[in-house]
Amino acid sequence: MYAHTPTMQVLTVEAIDGPFVRCQQPRPQPAPGQVLVKIAASGVNPLDTKIRAGKAAHARHPLPAVLGMDMAGTVLAVGEGVTRFRPGDAVFGMTGGVGGVPGTLAEYQAVDADLLALKPAALSMADAAALPLVFITAWEGLVDRARVKRGDRVLIHGGAGGVGHVAVQIAVSRGARVYATVSARDVEATRRLGVVPIDYRRIAVADYVGAHTAGEGFDVVYDTVGGTTLDDSFAAVRTYGGHVVSCLGWGTHALAPLSFRAATYSGVFTLLPLLTGKGRAHHGAILAEAARMAAAGELRVRRDDRRFTLDDVEAAHARLRSGEARGKIVIELE
Repeated sequence: MYAHTPTMQVLTVEAIDGPFVRCQQPRPQPAPGQVLVKIAASGVNPLDTKIRAGKAAHARHPLPAVLGMDMAGTVLAVGEGVTRFRPGDAVFGMTGGVGGVPGTLAEYQAVDADLLALKPAALSMADAAALPLVFITAWEGLVDRARVKRGDRVLIHGGAGGVGHVAVQIAVSRGARVYATVSARDVEATRRLGVVPIDYRRIAVADYVGAHTAGEGFDVVYDTVGGTTLDDSFAAVRTYGGHVVSCLGWGTHALAPLSFRAATYSGVFTLLPLLTGKGRAHHGAILAEAARMAAAGELRVRRDDRRFTLDDVEAAHARLRSGEARGKIVIELE
């Protein structure tokens, strides 16, 4: 008799701009250093739609592929050498969907244990799956690069976005005085996070720098938008010792405004540990900080109110592309 090979359902994209195809694949087994996770929820990020559209060469994720970078789920088995997790643990992490590693639009995933953290009881599986990419990106910018501390005046560009709404909460939790550029519809929601909202369509850079810093500039500016917003960041940072961080600083920019302020700049490329295999344990450690903040009531997830399952992934991607989503979009598998 032949041994039965367990299978699982996955969604694949076969070609650029192609549809999602549901199929059966062999269920993976955890290699040394890995855990097998039954996925309960998969987060959707703008990068997923760009990979699908063939516009994300930096993600190194050729089609056909399983998309999805973020997930939350339950550990079913652990591979050799894994001691931090055991079967039954609820975990979350940014675990694939780039670099040729199968993503999280699947029932199961064999995951490098270094990339994971225990999910706090304060977060649902769906909320936990919404966090990894955006929290890691926010933390690397504000804490690892800018070393935000109590009393700093911090400006977050795009403060109501995926990375932005987490970044403002990290900065607040570290005792900073936090300001965020947002659109008019997000002013009140941002204010409720303990942040001073700035309607960027109505107020010019020089005006809000003057109003909120007496013209001195912000100690830290985090650009989560890119493009001309990075140029605005150079104009808003404090002279002597100010620091600008960007997670989308991929264009060509004049550095003179930054140099004339004797300020500094850092870039954030969150995918690097997944693409290179280096620094993965730091991602797990950052997510442990997310869990700590959530347990302490310092972190709230802004999640879109529409519910999506594996049957609705096409609609989820369409909603993300439309710009109508009011928070992170998550695919619920359970």
